Amino acid sequence: MFRLKRLCLFSALLMITLIAAGCESNNSLSSTQADDSSANAQTKTGSTASSGKEPVELLISAAASLTESLDELKTIYEADHSNVKLTYNFGASGTLQQQIEQGAPADVFLSAGTKQMNSLLKEGYIAPDLTKNFLTNELVLIVPQNGSVQIDSLEDLNDSQVGNIAIGTPESVPAGKYAEQTLTFYKLWDGLAPKLVQTKDVKQVLSYVETGNADAGFVYKTDAASSKGVKIVLSTDPESHDAIEYPAGVIKDSKHPEEAKAFYDFLLSDKAQQVFEKYGFTPAN
Repeated sequence: MFRLKRLCLFSALLMITLIAAGCESNNSLSSTQADDSSANAQTKTGSTASSGKEPVELLISAAASLTESLDELKTIYEADHSNVKLTYNFGASGTLQQQIEQGAPADVFLSAGTKQMNSLLKEGYIAPDLTKNFLTNELVLIVPQNGSVQIDSLEDLNDSQVGNIAIGTPESVPAGKYAEQTLTFYKLWDGLAPKLVQTKDVKQVLSYVETGNADAGFVYKTDAASSKGVKIVLSTDPESHDAIEYPAGVIKDSKHPEEAKAFYDFLLSDKAQQVFEKYGFTPAN
């Protein structure tokens, strides 16, 4: 009888021990699952959660001649602003102006001419206190790197050996307008009209000359510097055309006004200006 009681007692203690161990295992599993869920939630939110800011996509309408410098600045800016993604819309300044007037979404406008910015400002599309000239440039005449035609002056464009001359469409491309002003200044515009091939922007001018589809072309110094397929034969006289100024402006009805202003301020900073200088631009006074 005594042995039977001891056996019963031992069995009861064993059962209690097993039940306790099971509970502890379940609690441990629940805790692990909770930790995993928390880790997964943090992974999903990523850097946005750590910064406490919602992700923002800024739409930047910018002159085509700014392509290389802005691409480099995109990497720099997004590294310092983890919640901001910069999306560029490059094109001729006049075309970008028309897009904004027609309701195309944009947060910041970067023009290669003051005419386009002033028009948008007058029409109420640009915040009056958030627009400023931030860069200047030079207009140059280029020829193919391995071209056979010798051009030393603007007058040489009249030579019969010179075929097509590429320029941006003056009505929409500021560089084309400056080229028109220069040729008019030297009384060459009318005589050269049959040779002129008008393009959608300066990048297309550059492409035409690089590929030999044009014997010469007018682009910005910064465009020529980005290409190994062309060479500069001369810089135009600044007195022969309007000042080449690049204004920046924040769209008045931007969906992200704070972030747009922050990027606008960044473009005016020494850090950004150093990058622009690297590509041949000159900071505006």
